[in-house]
Amino acid sequence: MLNIYLIRHGETAWNADNNRYCGRTDLPLTEKGLKQAETLRQQLQSITWDGVFSSPLQRAYTTAQITTGTSVIKDDRLIEADFGGWEKKTKEEFIAENAELWYNWMNDPASNRAGGTGETATEIVQRMDAFFQSLQQQHTAGNFLVAAHNGVNRLFLAHKLGMPLRNYRMFFMENSAASMFTLEPDGGFMLRYLNSKF
Repeated sequence: MLNIYLIRHGETAWNADNNRYCGRTDLPLTEKGLKQAETLRQQLQSITWDGVFSSPLQRAYTTAQITTGTSVIKDDRLIEADFGGWEKKTKEEFIAENAELWYNWMNDPASNRAGGTGETATEIVQRMDAFFQSLQQQHTAGNFLVAAHNGVNRLFLAHKLGMPLRNYRMFFMENSAASMFTLEPDGGFMLRYLNSKF
């Protein structure tokens, strides 16, 4: 059985700025974000890690490094969603520009592209699924930390919980909080903690 500690990176300047959409823009952590990662390190310090993985973006990679104090493997499949035309904008800003794009995404993200030109939720889930399947092919047991992002983490969990992907916004991933789930060799999945402080 694999124990997966799925975390969202610590705070960035755009998180603090009315949750400005930050998909592929490679922002560093703020001072608060660095402190959040250190707090998470203290919370998880009793765990021995069999592997640590992160999105290639520095906000996730730095969070994983601080949290575990060990080597981190970057994996492109863990990168945040491509938000297309929504990148660098707040929800209020891009809805004012084109409300239909947001309406379409909220009703059917599985087949509509974020921001008109970004990824579909189906594409995001497929790459996240591929990452965890490859992890299961390489390991049968152990504790693994995976540092990624609010959008992709929520979509992946919604998918694994059997929820329609449009419902992914019914829960939230806090900065530098760990959610923990298990993966069984037979494909079983169990969400054990969400946004936990352990």
